[in-house]
Amino acid sequence: MERKNLALLCAGVVCFWLFALAFGTAQGNGLRQQSPAVQAAADQTQPVQPAAAQPALELPCRAACLIDQQTGTILYEKNADQQMPIASITKVMTLLLTFEAVHDGRIAMDTLVPVSEHAYHMGGSQIWLEPGEQFTLDEMIKAICVSSANDAAVAVAELVGGSEPGFVQMMNARAAELGMVNTTFHNACGLDTEGHLSTAHDVAIMSREILNTCPEVLHYTGIWTDTLRGGATQLVNTNKLLKRYNGITGLKTGTTSGAGVCISASATRDGLDLIAVVLGSLSSSERFTAATTLLDYGFAAYAAVPLPAMEDRPLLIKVKGSAEESVPLDYTALPETLLMPKENAAALTAQLDLPQELEAPVQLGQTVGTVRILSGETQLGEYEVRAAADAEKMDFGTAFGLLWDALTGCEN
Repeated sequence: MERKNLALLCAGVVCFWLFALAFGTAQGNGLRQQSPAVQAAADQTQPVQPAAAQPALELPCRAACLIDQQTGTILYEKNADQQMPIASITKVMTLLLTFEAVHDGRIAMDTLVPVSEHAYHMGGSQIWLEPGEQFTLDEMIKAICVSSANDAAVAVAELVGGSEPGFVQMMNARAAELGMVNTTFHNACGLDTEGHLSTAHDVAIMSREILNTCPEVLHYTGIWTDTLRGGATQLVNTNKLLKRYNGITGLKTGTTSGAGVCISASATRDGLDLIAVVLGSLSSSERFTAATTLLDYGFAAYAAVPLPAMEDRPLLIKVKGSAEESVPLDYTALPETLLMPKENAAALTAQLDLPQELEAPVQLGQTVGTVRILSGETQLGEYEVRAAADAEKMDFGTAFGLLWDALTGCEN
């Protein structure tokens, strides 16, 4: 028996050295691994389908901008980069920073918001807060979104930023991060203040950000009427499109003598999400007329076309030179739909570019292939396929361990 075991051990050693020699050769002559520079060059691209020619819309406002919420593509613009006051649409940034603070765990929706003397003295639209009075953050956000309450907006700003000036610094920093290059905030509520300016395009950018990252805001912007103080304070939504426009979801109105009558309106139909910004109308009816015209144009001219199902796409890819035989594939970079002009909305096809196998090491999130979406011969977008797990490179010790386990019948 001892002689038999000795022979088995000798045979194992010989096999091991043969395996090690072959393994080393494979490492030198295996599949070429994509370099980080090449991987970076394969970043996904936005759809390149050209936008439809902009028609001559009659819009009773100083400036306007219509964008697709998913991609940020500008579908229509009028004086979209001209600086002007934006009134209470300012509160979109106030709400964005507030929801981000909730997401970060710094505050919660049941956090009590104190009312300072400064917040109490806010003019314009308000819920008549009293110094020392407290509401939950949920109630304050409701007052901001439904009734556009300036006092509530400033009280929340003081909670999140420590003071309104400190919060304003946060607003301007966040605007810079979002690329709102023509925006400067001086307060948290939008009351006319010298130098407190933005543009229709910048408003569209921050509206898109809050809708994409804080969709819970729609719970509040969709409220038509509600109450506070046990029914003593009535809240009525200032966005009358909630009762007039099919698919409207929000977002924020604004009116001051300096800004005129404004709105950032969000709406959804047939999987297409649009944001229409209207600044500087002369009346509330003209504001809603301009927003309706923009949204009607967008929904009539564009479609959110579903991507091909790709039901036969591989879910795993083989890995060479690793203890892992394969890694799963991550296709989440692909959007569910692509924005296209309806006149060009032909059936889409998908082309998957993926190697037969990868060479270790493979890192979680590494780009391993691409999916190209085409309409006829026109490429609309290219999206990354990524590794959904790690596969470490097999070293000498791991190789010996695997061989030993195979020879002795042991399993880890």
